[in-house]
Amino acid sequence: MLRSFGRRTLHVIVQQQWRSLTSTQHVGRYPSHVRRILTLLGGGAGLLTAGLALERSRQSLAKEVQQTKATDIARETEEHSDEEGDGEEKKRKGPGFRDRKIIEYENRIRAYSTPDKIFRYFATLRVFTEDGMSDIFMTAEDFIRTITPDQKQPDGLGLDQFKKVEAKKLNLKRKSLHDRDDHSIFSMLGDNGLISFADYMFLITVLSTPERHFEIAFRLFDINGDGEVSYDEFQQVTDVIRAQTATGKRHRDRKTTGNTLDKPFNSSLDTVFFGPNLDKKLTFETFRKFYKKLNQEILKMEFDRYEPVDGRITEVNLANFLLVYANQIPKPRRSRMRKRVKKKFADDDAEVKGITFKEFMDLQSFLNNIRDIDTALSFYHVAGAAIDPETLRHVGNMVAGVKLSDRVLDVVFTLFDENDDGKLSNKEFVGVVKNRVQRGLDKSKELGLSRILEAMWKCAKKTQIFPSAKS
Repeated sequence: MLRSFGRRTLHVIVQQQWRSLTSTQHVGRYPSHVRRILTLLGGGAGLLTAGLALERSRQSLAKEVQQTKATDIARETEEHSDEEGDGEEKKRKGPGFRDRKIIEYENRIRAYSTPDKIFRYFATLRVFTEDGMSDIFMTAEDFIRTITPDQKQPDGLGLDQFKKVEAKKLNLKRKSLHDRDDHSIFSMLGDNGLISFADYMFLITVLSTPERHFEIAFRLFDINGDGEVSYDEFQQVTDVIRAQTATGKRHRDRKTTGNTLDKPFNSSLDTVFFGPNLDKKLTFETFRKFYKKLNQEILKMEFDRYEPVDGRITEVNLANFLLVYANQIPKPRRSRMRKRVKKKFADDDAEVKGITFKEFMDLQSFLNNIRDIDTALSFYHVAGAAIDPETLRHVGNMVAGVKLSDRVLDVVFTLFDENDDGKLSNKEFVGVVKNRVQRGLDKSKELGLSRILEAMWKCAKKTQIFPSAKS
């Protein structure tokens, strides 16, 4: 206690001396170059303190997650034993305390970490060749976890923790859903349908970018105007587009892990587009088909993740699908929205319940056109017309060319109709849907430190602390 009191006293004394030394009246006595040095020292001390605080926070969080994995197992085991003693089998509602902590930590990794760290955290396989060399790979399910919040990594697997397999013994008959289709995009990746870091970056770039942007880039880099691009031209297209995505901006080459974007940077899909010798040409129509097929396959995997029964998922599953990226809505409110859906459809006496994959796909097609639909809905709003289910169905049919089913519309309006007046809360609905379409990949992953430094530099120039630095 005396030691703590002594530290606090020393801190107060140093603080008072520093304030005295740097006060406007006192600083005025020093030459300008001394004032600059004092300013630099003060700013440097502040940055150092902030950096140390961030590092301690990061280390504390990582340590907390690791400790949670060890200490909370006993608690959950005890709770589970109590439940069995009741004489009734009770299923746990949602993840326990331990899993929630891990899920929160993994969500922060998805949101703010570099692509290299995300790949090394969610990848599950290290494949060894006969010469003893090894590479890290993802399965399709691993890839889906990287872009889906609240999906927990399997126990025992995490950052730089992988299942070790030999290439010659790699089981090609994996129990993945995508393996049922020999023409799947994921089956074209490499020799075994596994995703390398280069493939991961390419797929993320494709999912982060609207189809229209690729079309514009194709036209710009089609130098001879024949409607086709060569391998080199396509590399320019993907390099430029990747640099504009949030993931591309966050990437830092890690030569220690081998996850770099240095040349040559080849995805295994390059041979699919340009042949084994990379001498073929690629048209935008061919790429458009690939783009749509990739999104459709990922959508099917997301649908199957809800474990459909007789080809149908529940209405609550659909609500979760719409809200999975709705971080702008407070968590308690999201919970209330889900409960509304659950309560309404729990008492539903319809003969056929649930949502089919066809209805699921139609809704996604509707969502993909949300910007145009938002414009159309704003016209209705300006005209004073209410946005009821029939209006939304009509807009979807005219703009996106899809007719939403009564069941899907019922879920949407139950979810976003706060006061139960049969009218849609347009602004919030559009905001949630836009995040859903982008899968959260358009959000900046920067922590803001670089922006703070840039602002400090501009401030220094404006206040003439560094007169020679004025632009």
